[in-house]
Amino acid sequence: IGLLPSPPAIISSGRIIFKGRDLLKLGNEEIRKIRGREIAMIFQEPSKYFNPSLKVGEQIREMLSLHFGMNRKSAVARVLELFNMTGLGKSNFDGGRILNSYPHELSGGMKQRAMIAMGIACSPSLLIADEPTTALDVTLQLQILDLIHELQNRLKMSILFISHDLNVVKHIANRVSVIYAGKIVESAAKGTIFKNPMHPYTKLLLLSIPDPEKRGKPLKTIPGTVPDAEFIPSGCAFHTRCPYVREICRKEIPALKEYENGHTVACHFAEETE
Repeated sequence: IGLLPSPPAIISSGRIIFKGRDLLKLGNEEIRKIRGREIAMIFQEPSKYFNPSLKVGEQIREMLSLHFGMNRKSAVARVLELFNMTGLGKSNFDGGRILNSYPHELSGGMKQRAMIAMGIACSPSLLIADEPTTALDVTLQLQILDLIHELQNRLKMSILFISHDLNVVKHIANRVSVIYAGKIVESAAKGTIFKNPMHPYTKLLLLSIPDPEKRGKPLKTIPGTVPDAEFIPSGCAFHTRCPYVREICRKEIPALKEYENGHTVACHFAEETE
């Protein structure tokens, strides 16, 4: 959606197809019409993305005025409606208080709900949620996840949910893509990924999840470290940490191959690992 300046953020090849159009071929004005309106984003730490010098309600109202040309009264009414939808105000009084609050006056959970309200303000087709629960405690995490799921069903929007927490992924996702060193190494429906993982990295990730049944036993760990993005090893990027590594893994990049019903894996020996 073009949030990062170019340079330093450069896309040297490939396409980004959204509703039949390649976003990389659109000009700044066309992208601005899509950003926030058709594709919106919930950020990991809302404290960093709300403007600290502007009231929360004003920042959301501005979006509505920009994309829909709403007058101030109509936009404010819509913001209050969004606050009710995201659990920030059961009455206009509660919503009005938050409307006129600065970001620092809200708790972490309230700021995240306000960020979600901003994300869904224009009823986008695609909502990108980047680690939206990382900064919250476990109780708030569940509330926010349930809220996102409820809003997705109500607004009929697609959600690209980014997370390192596999328990969160298991709770919210329909389809899961596992990424290593910037590339998808396995992708399948959630049930398939968790019941029948085929890539060694996915298997090790699942074995490392804390579980009450594993109490008293050491958790599995993945040896080594993730490679520097500037110095990805040759062949399969995971070969330096993989327990099944063979010579071909060090030399050839495995293709993302479909094995069954949309289950794709990028591993030379996906069907042989146990």
